[in-house]
Amino acid sequence: MENILTITGNVKYTITLDPSVWIFDDRRVDLTTYFSLGNKTSNAEEAYTKAVSKHWDREIMEGAIYPPTLKTEKRFEKEKVLTGTFGIPFKPFLLNSEPDQTAKTLVVHTTTEEIEYPLEEAYQFILGYSKNGKPLNPDGPVHIYYGDGSNRENPVKNITGFTIK
Repeated sequence: MENILTITGNVKYTITLDPSVWIFDDRRVDLTTYFSLGNKTSNAEEAYTKAVSKHWDREIMEGAIYPPTLKTEKRFEKEKVLTGTFGIPFKPFLLNSEPDQTAKTLVVHTTTEEIEYPLEEAYQFILGYSKNGKPLNPDGPVHIYYGDGSNRENPVKNITGFTIK
């Protein structure tokens, strides 16, 4: 029960968070690359054109290479899940709690203190929940990473819950 977190306070719905099941969530992000790749903004059409051009050039030079089988892809995905460092965006959970229009602050409860953040800033948080395939024990169950990655070396730890004011 100590790994369960709640979002309470000035919300329409109290939300219960269980980080142990997020490994199966498609919204998960790889924290080893998220902040370095997230800062790069590129034109999607330009990126697509470059990828297609690179693929075409490779096929001309080397011949067609058939993609790996679905079974192989699943094996690599399973290995990644079992060894990866992952987080999940906090925004969907906040939106599902439906904060009141007057709500302006998120209070993060830790074992030692309460930290207040503007609600708009909290929408950008990433909740880290695994490191090298293991849960974040003993300073978990989640760590808070700011959306800009400025605290990626020193995230907020020992979180016990959230209250919206």
